[in-house]
Amino acid sequence: MATVKLIEYENASADVKAVFDDIKRTRNIKDVNNFWKALANHPETLKRTWETLREVMKPGALDIVTKEMIYIVMSIANNCDYCIHSHTASAFAKGMSEAQYRELIAVVAIASQTNNLATSMKVPVDPQFLKS
Repeated sequence: MATVKLIEYENASADVKAVFDDIKRTRNIKDVNNFWKALANHPETLKRTWETLREVMKPGALDIVTKEMIYIVMSIANNCDYCIHSHTASAFAKGMSEAQYRELIAVVAIASQTNNLATSMKVPVDPQFLKS
């Protein structure tokens, strides 16, 4: 259960409606998802988060599917169930294949294992891996 009220469009302030409208227009959707409705409790955070996310997630040196896959990995690392589900759905909608998803999860699993091994043994970083 949410710890804040989800703000629906019809109950939103003008500032919130403006951000919701931009999200809907940018994403070509009929309604914003619950994440944005929760953030609408603090319009400044809603606006700042949307503007930053919109900028970072647009196509650039990394294609949008790769960015969504990175988002999935970080969401798994941060144990954010909401973001795992929403960005997995988004990645599939933007072209991630089932094979890519399975491979992504395999990479996440082995990275988690090897990260924990290296951390637990405090393995020193090889000099050739250090950027000078």
